[in-house]
Amino acid sequence: MSQLSDSECEEELMAVHKKVQELTGYEMFLFRPPYGDYDNDVINVAKKCGYYSIQWDVDSLDWKDYGVDSIIKTVTEHKHLGNGSIILCHNGAKFTAQALDTLITTLQSKGYELVPISELIYKDNYHLDHEGRQINVGQTKS
Repeated sequence: MSQLSDSECEEELMAVHKKVQELTGYEMFLFRPPYGDYDNDVINVAKKCGYYSIQWDVDSLDWKDYGVDSIIKTVTEHKHLGNGSIILCHNGAKFTAQALDTLITTLQSKGYELVPISELIYKDNYHLDHEGRQINVGQTKS
């Protein structure tokens, strides 16, 4: 998306937004830039369109189709895994669905609580660092 003009970026966002709203009635408000490709302009356009931009900091690498055990190990032993981590998994990857139950129970056994992203993120006064984590610049999570 960083290769698009601001108007093209807005058109992309709003075309999908409108289609999802027509099909589901749901008003989306979270935006993860495809492929993690973003810059300040993309983030600003998303904000203008009413979106909170998010990014992952733990990639399951499920899209490489290495298998269930690989997904579980990649996530649970990831160097960035910690409180507040956002884990990237793909619904169309070959082994993701099979890995989820064990992945979730393993994370829970390590003391992690899984919450919706909307409860996890800062909604004001933040920026995304180079690893995709939100950095609070003076507010508490809302």
